[in-house]
Amino acid sequence: MMKLHPNTLERLARRCHPVYRADMTNTPISFEDIPAMADEVAILMASRFGGARRGERPPLLQMVRRRGGALPARLRRRAARLAKAGHLAGQPKVARQLSLEDAARDHAALIAHLRPLGEISRWQGRAIGFSASIVLGFLVLVAVALWVMVKRGML
Repeated sequence: MMKLHPNTLERLARRCHPVYRADMTNTPISFEDIPAMADEVAILMASRFGGARRGERPPLLQMVRRRGGALPARLRRRAARLAKAGHLAGQPKVARQLSLEDAARDHAALIAHLRPLGEISRWQGRAIGFSASIVLGFLVLVAVALWVMVKRGML
């Protein structure tokens, strides 16, 4: 089990980090919360690193296999641990033996890394899409203008 320095834990606490969702930052109440935590991390991994088809929501275990290499090594281990916990949470007798605090810590560390990641690239994507639509409109306008000029005999 990996121990975190108290300052790191304090920094990862909900009130100190602005990107945590309120409902997933607290210690999970029961083992039934672990699959939701794993799904949230899997969705963030799929949206940031790819590895899922449109409309597909693969489990975290599959996302770690597909795109786990994009994570830093310490987070890759945490993601694998959370994926295993999410898989075992489907078996109630085994799930009651899981450490909820470890799962919450793994989830918090992964969310802290994945949420801010890609904000700039998403902004760039929107800017590129906007500029591409303007350029396409300009090209259509030029093509229509040239066609009109050719029909009138000006070219």
